[in-house]
Amino acid sequence: MTWSIIARDETTGAKGIAVATRAFAVGSIVPHVDSDHGAVATQALANITYGPRGLRLLREGLPAEEVLRVLLASDGGASQRQVHIMDGAGRFAAHTGADCIGWCGHAIHDGFSVAGNMLAGPEVIAETARTFRDNAALPFPRRLIAAMQAGEAAGGDKRGKQSAALLIHTTEDYPYLSLRVDDHAEPLAELDRLEQVWRQRAMHFNAMLATRRDLTGTIDRDVINATIEAALAREAGNG
Repeated sequence: MTWSIIARDETTGAKGIAVATRAFAVGSIVPHVDSDHGAVATQALANITYGPRGLRLLREGLPAEEVLRVLLASDGGASQRQVHIMDGAGRFAAHTGADCIGWCGHAIHDGFSVAGNMLAGPEVIAETARTFRDNAALPFPRRLIAAMQAGEAAGGDKRGKQSAALLIHTTEDYPYLSLRVDDHAEPLAELDRLEQVWRQRAMHFNAMLATRRDLTGTIDRDVINATIEAALAREAGNG
């Protein structure tokens, strides 16, 4: 009842998941990302423990294929699960259970994977993949959203629309960007709008937060405001 993309940005090393479905609050179930070690998307009749358990196994150094094997071996409902995984080295593994509801399937590409179930057809993941691959010049969040919008235009979840989410990690233990649309008539359009609002000011503010290397961050409010205004002025000049 969902489709999603896991990807790594070739330029920055950021790891991200975008997902959409005809179900409530998909962002609370499907996407799980670790800044250093990889990502897990768990869906279909989702086993939500795959997320935290999968990330724990990735942190222990297991490659994606072995993490997948361990998760499925422990699960009596594996035939109804769909999951795809990226490890810290950029390797992917995926599983679509035999009892997942059609159309269902997954595809692993160079640097990203796409998986979905209860879809209008295989063109949903094909168009999601094509659009992501063909738009490498876009900023990573925009690229992920554009890919999902292309999948939606190809039919998306055959039952309709309700929720969407975008989760991206870069170098920190906390997300670089975490957006959720839990219940909306046009969840991907709303996700797109929220990302635009984030870019206006929050993106620049977040760049001054405390980090692993700087445990204080920028705390001078005059500097914070001046930095944001300077960034907005540069963008206005370039636009």
